[in-house]
Amino acid sequence: MGRVVLVTGVSRDIGRRFARAAAADPSIDRVIGVDVVPPRGDIGDVSFVRADIRNPVIAKVIARENVDTVVHMSVVASSPGVASALKELNVIGTMQLLAACQRAPGVRSLVVKSSTAVYGATNRDPAMFTEDMGAKRLPRAGYARDVSEIEGYVRGFARRRPDVRVTMLRCANVIGPHVVSPMTSYFRMPVIPTVLGFDPRLQFLHEEDLYDVLRHATLHDVEGTFNVAGEGVLMLSQAIRRLGKVAVPLPPFAVGKVGALLRSARLADFSREQLALLTYGRGVDTTRMRDGLGFSPRHTTAEAFGDFCRSLHQHDEPGHVFAGGARA
Repeated sequence: MGRVVLVTGVSRDIGRRFARAAAADPSIDRVIGVDVVPPRGDIGDVSFVRADIRNPVIAKVIARENVDTVVHMSVVASSPGVASALKELNVIGTMQLLAACQRAPGVRSLVVKSSTAVYGATNRDPAMFTEDMGAKRLPRAGYARDVSEIEGYVRGFARRRPDVRVTMLRCANVIGPHVVSPMTSYFRMPVIPTVLGFDPRLQFLHEEDLYDVLRHATLHDVEGTFNVAGEGVLMLSQAIRRLGKVAVPLPPFAVGKVGALLRSARLADFSREQLALLTYGRGVDTTRMRDGLGFSPRHTTAEAFGDFCRSLHQHDEPGHVFAGGARA
């Protein structure tokens, strides 16, 4: 018997694409995709269940479908609406999902898509963060704070259910032709504001490598926390040159004001944490990913960004809208 996998967040394009790829894997018996709204697009052999992970009903779905593996992809960087609603989706949703998994004796594996945003970005950061390091300055709000809280709850779950294999994937900024996120929205701007006097290092993970690492973590009995990113780094100035766009260096306070205007106009989600990243950059060590998890991305950071650049010269597929972390 193959695995029975439940995937959260399938209304977003990244979740939908992973669920569809997992359902096509012969090692997986069934894939159940859950979200509050149906996915728009082909889901292949995925069985969709309309369910809100913030509601205890998710426990009934896990029990009824005999789920043994949960892949949690509902932690998102942005979403239409107020910040409190996003926090409820990220943190409260994760708490309810973990509570449901704790009560389900059949669950044997939990894979959580986390983010390197948990490390933050400051002028005191190391050259490369390893998984054993923490943020030099704890986030006070926003997506980074959500991720930090979520990881704490996941570690608590792992202590309460030592029989469940827990794999946490701290992914670098995911990029590719189908990704719409705060970072890709920034690069889609016709003129790109930068922080005067800074040229941060950036790391990216190609969307195809995201699907591959999630499938790898689902099928292999490896637990722990792993940084996941394409090899190498790309300076922001290099990225802008490869896009063929113009950078406009501004003082930090001016970039912050531009970001506030972009958020109010819903052109880009330019948060305080993104401003910090575009000031100081961030690098993560991926040795444990290769040696411990046994996974190597097919695309380097530069190759992942190059594929994104090529996609900007093509017409968007119909029906693509900003959906806070993926095309929906």
